[in-house]
Amino acid sequence: MVVVGALVVAVLVRTFAFEQFWIPSPSMSNTLVRNDRVLVNKLAYEVHGVHRGDVVVFERPKNQEGTIKDLIKRVVGLPGEHVSIMGGTVRIDGRVLDEPYTDGLETEANVGCGLGDTKGIDTEAGLRIPAGHVLVLGDNRVNSQDGRCFGPIDEDSIVGRAFVIIWPPSKMGGL
Repeated sequence: MVVVGALVVAVLVRTFAFEQFWIPSPSMSNTLVRNDRVLVNKLAYEVHGVHRGDVVVFERPKNQEGTIKDLIKRVVGLPGEHVSIMGGTVRIDGRVLDEPYTDGLETEANVGCGLGDTKGIDTEAGLRIPAGHVLVLGDNRVNSQDGRCFGPIDEDSIVGRAFVIIWPPSKMGGL
């Protein structure tokens, strides 16, 4: 009976609270590299809103081809903001965004990898992020199919916030 109870609790926790995710690509390097595993808090956004800098797992946008169901990227643009990418940098409402996690890699605006609406992202006016949406980018800006490909994502598609690396043991720790 104890084993059955433990299994029920485990299933409930995984379904509603926490889940581990495997990193399948180098798009979040050097923060996360291929084969890292992270723990995702699926209840985080029930308690508070999405914050810039959060590393989130979300359902692959319908306009993005691929076989992996869920993607992981960093939140850069929030609802109502204007995001522009010019001169190799990301700007939020005209101000350059400090992004130490990119390790100095420049960000190109038009990477030609999808059908998402990113009109204006390469202008001073910027791409306006609609209500209920966020713009996500990979930390590895030269090798990431991200919001520059599929546009802003609906906040309802976010599975949760990655908050800790659980594998490999040498990298265990918070994000």
